[in-house]
Amino acid sequence: MTLDYRTAFDQAPIGLVISENRLIKDCNRLVLEIFGAQREQLIERSFELLYPTHAEFERTGERIVASLDAKGYYADERVMKRVGGERAGELFWCHVSGRALDPARPHASGIWSFEDLSATRQLKADLTPREREIAALLIEGLTSKLIGKRLGVSPRTVDVYRARLMKKYGAASTPDLVHRLLVS
Repeated sequence: MTLDYRTAFDQAPIGLVISENRLIKDCNRLVLEIFGAQREQLIERSFELLYPTHAEFERTGERIVASLDAKGYYADERVMKRVGGERAGELFWCHVSGRALDPARPHASGIWSFEDLSATRQLKADLTPREREIAALLIEGLTSKLIGKRLGVSPRTVDVYRARLMKKYGAASTPDLVHRLLVS
């Protein structure tokens, strides 16, 4: 059997997407499994359909541009949405990482990987879009000041959302909250 790049892409043990201007140009079979989608549901479509809300799609796009490193690399954990099948509309935690092929034009073209974290991390509480964003950044270990800077809000606003999350998860401290987010 001759192994070619297409076979490697299709059979990769992680979900892969090739993008242009935030449109899905190609994806492998694992992405289809993760999102419960048929190929025609994703190809030439906006990544927006994989996000819980339009606002989260927009804010994540802005965060990617602001946070790319010098090599055009970005990674985070975020809540995403399944597209089809019996689990359509289900929200789940997903690790996303990728590389902009031209760091000066982050959304022009890139390759992205997706890893479904739902087997180890369930969404237990009903969270707002902003709570989901702040929860993801707390898991990364960021402080209120750094989260506020990333999201364009004050550290005090972050503290208010953190307090809401702590109440929803019954956490006594930020480390306890992070632990509960990770094992929930």
